[in-house]
Amino acid sequence: MQPPAGSQVSRVPAQRTPPDQLAPPAAPPAPQQQPRRTRTVLTVVAGVLALLCVSGAVIGYVLYDRATAPDRSTPDVVVAGYIQAFLADRDDTRASELACQEGADINDLRLLRDDLVARERRFGTKISTSWEDFKIQQQGDRASVEVVLILSAFMDGISQSDRQGWRFETQRKDGWRVCTAKRS
Repeated sequence: MQPPAGSQVSRVPAQRTPPDQLAPPAAPPAPQQQPRRTRTVLTVVAGVLALLCVSGAVIGYVLYDRATAPDRSTPDVVVAGYIQAFLADRDDTRASELACQEGADINDLRLLRDDLVARERRFGTKISTSWEDFKIQQQGDRASVEVVLILSAFMDGISQSDRQGWRFETQRKDGWRVCTAKRS
C-alpha cells in the first residue's frame, strides 16, 4: 500500500547494511589498573612508619638505659649510692654495679650488714641506715671518701642510734666505683 499523497513518510524502501559489512562488536573495556601514584604513596607511608618504629625503639632503649644506669658521676655520689644499695636496701646486685669489678674489699661492710640483720632478728625491729658529712680527697682517678654512718632503731619506745666513721676508697673506671670500705 502506498502512503497517502503529501505524507512525510519516505517512499524509498528501507536500506539495511548487509550482515557481512557490519562493524565488529566493541571490545570489552580493559580492566582498570590502580594508578601508580597510589602504589607510590603507600610505599612511602609504609617506609615512614617503619622508620618511625625503628627510631622509637632506639630512643626508648637509650632513655631506658639512662634511667636505669647507676649514677657514678662523682666519688661521693657513688659512695652514697653504694651505702643505699648495700646497707639500706640490701640489694647486692645494685651494689655490685657501683663496686670495683676486681679486687673490691668490702668485707668489713659486709660484717656490719650481717650484724645489723642479726640484731633486727634478735630484737624484732628494723635498723635504718643513713649517712652524712662526706669528706672527699681526690688524686687523679682515685678518691678517698670519709662518711659518718648513722644506724638507728626504735626499741621499747626509745629511739637509739649509733654513729660510725667509715672510709671508702673509690676509683674511676667507667665512672667512679667503690673499691674498699673500712671503718675509720
